[in-house]
Amino acid sequence: MSKTSLALRNLRGAVILLIVAFHSFVAYIATHPAAPSPFDSPPYAWLGFPIIDSDRWIGFDLFCASQFLYLMQLMFFLSGLFVWPSLSRRGSTAFLARRLVRLGVPFVLGVYLLMPIAFFPVYRVTAADPSWSAFRSHWAALPFTPAGPLWFLWFLIVLDSASAALYALFSRKRDLFISLFARILCRPARFFLLVIFVSATAYLPLATLYPPWRWIGFGPFEVQPSLAPQYAIYFFAGVAVGALGYERTLPDLDAPFAGRWGRLLVGALASFMLWIVSTALVVDGTHSNAALQLSAELGFVLFAATACFSALALALRFGGARMPILDHISDNAYGIYFFHYPIVLWLQYLLLGVAFPAVGKGAAVFAFAVILSAGASIVASWIVTNASLLFRRRATSP
Repeated sequence: MSKTSLALRNLRGAVILLIVAFHSFVAYIATHPAAPSPFDSPPYAWLGFPIIDSDRWIGFDLFCASQFLYLMQLMFFLSGLFVWPSLSRRGSTAFLARRLVRLGVPFVLGVYLLMPIAFFPVYRVTAADPSWSAFRSHWAALPFTPAGPLWFLWFLIVLDSASAALYALFSRKRDLFISLFARILCRPARFFLLVIFVSATAYLPLATLYPPWRWIGFGPFEVQPSLAPQYAIYFFAGVAVGALGYERTLPDLDAPFAGRWGRLLVGALASFMLWIVSTALVVDGTHSNAALQLSAELGFVLFAATACFSALALALRFGGARMPILDHISDNAYGIYFFHYPIVLWLQYLLLGVAFPAVGKGAAVFAFAVILSAGASIVASWIVTNASLLFRRRATSP
């Protein structure tokens, strides 16, 4: 495996760990309200903050805020990297069929089987009747179907479908697209600025209508309207890099990005400070004005870009060697993402009322969530693999 492939593999493992850490620590942020909101009452704040513990630490506020601003953009960028090579190998129809099975089936199973288990402890925190039967009644009465982190799967299906449709529709102009991508990526600084410009153009108007934590949709198909275009932009930025062959393109980005990882980190820190100071003044209300609001939104866009490219730069610069732990995490990244949420929520629920510092609780939830979700991923993978082999044997037997 090449250095670039190892770097991306390690980055994928690190990103999954950060996602588990985000969900593990969010119960212990200091800015939570004093008590959780009722399960049945709008605006259903438990969707964003399912479990609220009385033990808190301000450091988790800073960590969770920073991850919220860029982590999903990076996830979509990494997902887009492998789309064009897969389309080239399989064609649009086979690619899309494979993605529908790989993403669609887990989405349906996760939403209707796993998410009720995940949110059951959230209901019990404020419930008069904590039984499963009472929970099922309240769950069925909700005006939406909570998907938790699994919203990522259905949205990725939409983006994959768009990629497959464009690949088939412009089959005679693929060389033109490749040439266009090459012209943009031959100057990585221009590519970086283009991502910032396009994402700012998409985000700033929507941010005046929808705060980034606002969700809209129907049934289990919900998304953040102000952030959805950003996710699509980073996804197709990844598609463009992958279209030229990430093994060839990313080393070309090594000199201007990996070689300047320190500057990118400084830029990420500066833009995060711009966002957090401006946001704090807006929330405070005494200094709130249009200029401060614009400053906060620009800080958001700048931080998302610099943080994503910082992560890529650090992976290319320092992550090109095999790392056993990240190797194992990366192998089970999809399964960990799929299983970790109910494990995290139940662990947080079981620690409510336990006399222990917030830092210790967060660390314990994170460690056990990674171990248990990785174990669940291994077991599920074994079951699926053996079931598939058994089905093939029966299909080919006389």
